Amino acid sequence: MDNTFDYIVVGAGSAGCAVAGRLADSGSETIALLETGGHDHNAKITTPVGIALVIPRQGEFNYAYETEPQPSMAERASYVPRGRGLGGSSSINGMLYLRGTPSDYDRWAKLGCDGWSWQDVLPYFKRSENNERVAGRDDDPLHGGSGPLHVTDPRAPCSYARHFIEAAASAGHPYNHDFNGPKQEGVGYFQVTQRNGERWNSARAYLHQGKVEDSTHNGGRQNLNVLTNTRALRIVFEGKRAVGVLVERNGQEVVLHARREVIVSAGSLVSPQLLLASGVGPARHLKEMGIEVVQDSPEVGKNLQEHPDLILHKRKFSTDLFGVTVRGMLSYAWQLLKYRRERGGLFTRTFTEAGAFLKTDPSLAEPDVQLHFVMSSGDNHGRTFHYGSGYSVHVCVLRPHSRGEVRLKSADMRDAPLIEFNLLKDDRDMQTMLKGAKIVNSILEQPALTRFGGKPLFHGHLKFDGSDDRAVEQMIREHADNVYHPVGTCRMGSDVNSVVDPQLRVRGVEGLRVADASVMPTQVGGNTNAPTIMIGEKAADLIRAAAGANGSAAATPEAALAG
Repeated sequence: MDNTFDYIVVGAGSAGCAVAGRLADSGSETIALLETGGHDHNAKITTPVGIALVIPRQGEFNYAYETEPQPSMAERASYVPRGRGLGGSSSINGMLYLRGTPSDYDRWAKLGCDGWSWQDVLPYFKRSENNERVAGRDDDPLHGGSGPLHVTDPRAPCSYARHFIEAAASAGHPYNHDFNGPKQEGVGYFQVTQRNGERWNSARAYLHQGKVEDSTHNGGRQNLNVLTNTRALRIVFEGKRAVGVLVERNGQEVVLHARREVIVSAGSLVSPQLLLASGVGPARHLKEMGIEVVQDSPEVGKNLQEHPDLILHKRKFSTDLFGVTVRGMLSYAWQLLKYRRERGGLFTRTFTEAGAFLKTDPSLAEPDVQLHFVMSSGDNHGRTFHYGSGYSVHVCVLRPHSRGEVRLKSADMRDAPLIEFNLLKDDRDMQTMLKGAKIVNSILEQPALTRFGGKPLFHGHLKFDGSDDRAVEQMIREHADNVYHPVGTCRMGSDVNSVVDPQLRVRGVEGLRVADASVMPTQVGGNTNAPTIMIGEKAADLIRAAAGANGSAAATPEAALAG
């Protein structure tokens, strides 16, 4: 194998696949895409309901990190599933296609991220999207109909999802047909990243390009080299310039060289870890780890943000809900046959097909909590077994004030990083969560759901009328957790302390960028997969613009979009 490439992209997740695929499509330069895990051609990945087998445990598709114990969460550690293999976390997520609100991106621009306002990023959302509602069209003001990322309505939604929507309507919440439409507030069905009843992760979108059999994982593009089972150990510098990546491949350490740039797209937990292990980060921490300082960058690993999430469960037997029962298992056998025959039925479900974006205070400009209705009463990320079936409703705080960080456990990338979320450490987040829990309870108490019965798992003894707030808060601290949306650890900005500038270039060094959710300065109001793919799309154009300044490719991102 030739060990020299024009561009090296580290991490084949949501952003990395988009960066590498777009760079390969738009030029003749050679691109190496490095992925620690293996391929994604597996039924656990392609079958939507397969996440029930992947999320609860560490394995070939899930790093399954644990955070440090959190004083703000009754000294509990958070369990953090993260995707391993092509597609990254888009291979094990809930497949929800959500962008947040325009104000999220306008806030980025106000924080110094020039070129990242809503009007700046909307074209990249549309370019990535192939929404079945506007299939083949690109004239819709908000949606794309010809991009590589397929987006559909739920194929065979759970009947209880409809009952949840009816209950929310009874509680006074308006119906919303499109959470990515003109207005986010309301209750309704989510759209999902699927095609023909199968998961459509970023690898299928940008690498395989729809090819079922793709042993090279490059969709037939000879300039794209997808290197699975290749772990990045360190970015190699000559002085202040990144010139390659030291990797572990086939049991050997090898240096891969980059003629132009190294792009780190390893996610909000691993991207800062790789920068730190390579000598870019807080000098004091690097010296403690015995790492030579290339660039003192105090905020690498800081600014970690996650949506704190609480689940209120109802245990109820129904073969239309997910759980472990004798009748249920017999039903699943029939559902599996249905899925194999026609890609329909329960096995197409994302677990989370309906939800809501709501305001805990009517004076707010935007919703501040998100609800996910789940066709399971799964407890502790599915790791604690309860016989039976049921449903549950998540509520998460959309724009948390609490901040955490990522640090090194050792200088070896084979060791997991130290992760501190500090969920609900800021009391403002707790107060929002408390209000959100009361909203969820009011929906669960509506006749549209109570007529079916069901037994609460953790909250049945509590009062949500304001007379028992301290006990409700304690329940929240004992049972809330993260919802798999970490961002912010390589913050983008125009100030000298930001880790990357608005072109995603790492400050203080050359030839190095970061392009993934870690660059988000603040959380977005929703699930983070679609925004992360957008970042990858825009990053490819920023890289092309830099190349254009030297006489090749499009000279500006705007020209690339127009092309």
